Amino acid sequence: MNEALILAAEEGANPLVPNIWEILVTLLGFAVLMFIVVKFVVPMFEKTYAERTEAIEGGLKKAEAAQAEASAALDEYKQQLIDARTEANRIREEARAEGAQILADLKAKAGAESARIMEQSHIAIEAERQAAVVSLRSEVGTLATELASKIVGESLADDARAGRVVDRFLDDLENQNAGAVQ
Repeated sequence: MNEALILAAEEGANPLVPNIWEILVTLLGFAVLMFIVVKFVVPMFEKTYAERTEAIEGGLKKAEAAQAEASAALDEYKQQLIDARTEANRIREEARAEGAQILADLKAKAGAESARIMEQSHIAIEAERQAAVVSLRSEVGTLATELASKIVGESLADDARAGRVVDRFLDDLENQNAGAVQ
C-alpha cells in the first residue's frame, strides 16, 4: 500500500482529491437525471396523488351522503313504525269499544225481546185463565144447578133463578177459598 501511495505521489495526483472531469460528468448526469425527474416523474406523481386524494375525498363524501341518507331513512322508518303502532292501538281500542257497544245493544235487544215475550206470555196466560174461569163457571153452574135441583127436589130450569143460585154458590166458594188462603 505504501508503494501505491508513493507511485501516486510521484505522478502528482492526490488520491484523496477526485478528478475534475469525473466531478463534471457526475454533476452533468445528476442534473440531467434531476431535470427528467422534475419535468416528468414528479408531475406524474403529483397527478396520481391528486387523483387518489380526489377519489378518496369523493368516496368519503359519497359515504357521508349515503350515511346521512341511511340515517334519514332509518328515522323515517322508525317514525312510520311508531305511527303504525299508534294506528294499530287506536284501531284495537275502536274495535273493543265497538264490540262493547254491540254487546250492550244485543243485551238491550235481548232484554227488550225477553220482556216482550214475558208480557205476551202473561197476556196469553191471563186470557187462558179467564177462558178457564168462564168455562169452569159455566160447567160448575150447570153442575150446581143439577145438584141443587136434585137436593131441593124442584126444577131450576129457569135461567134467571139458576144464574142467581150459581152466582151465590160461586161467591160462597170464592169467599171460602179466600178465607183459607189467608
